[in-house]
Amino acid sequence: QVQLVESGGGLVQAGGSLRLSCVASGRTFSAYNMGWFRQAPGKEREFAAAITWSPGSTYYADSVKGRFTISRDNAKNTVWLQMNNLKPEDTAVYFCAASGRSVYSFRYNRAYSYDDWGQGTQVTVSS
Repeated sequence: QVQLVESGGGLVQAGGSLRLSCVASGRTFSAYNMGWFRQAPGKEREFAAAITWSPGSTYYADSVKGRFTISRDNAKNTVWLQMNNLKPEDTAVYFCAASGRSVYSFRYNRAYSYDDWGQGTQVTVSS
């Protein structure tokens, strides 16, 4: 099991940027695929971005592609989500998630592929 703690959320104007951080503890972070999901009020949780444990392949939802960047530093047990050109529709609670699945069974955009979740951090984008 991995414990995940997100930070970096806040209130920003449209067009602004935020950088979310997720610090992991408990197991070997470098062996985990990591993802960011988000949930807006009244909506289901949706995939935003993911990065595999090796070779560090990255994946993005179409809605954030070109604006968000996911990265990780295994030495710091940390994964980041850099969010640029934010839009009001990006407003949501953002969750960090970890998956210990192999490349053969890991579905990066499916919540069921992730075993551990953080508590979430609120991102609010004003127009």
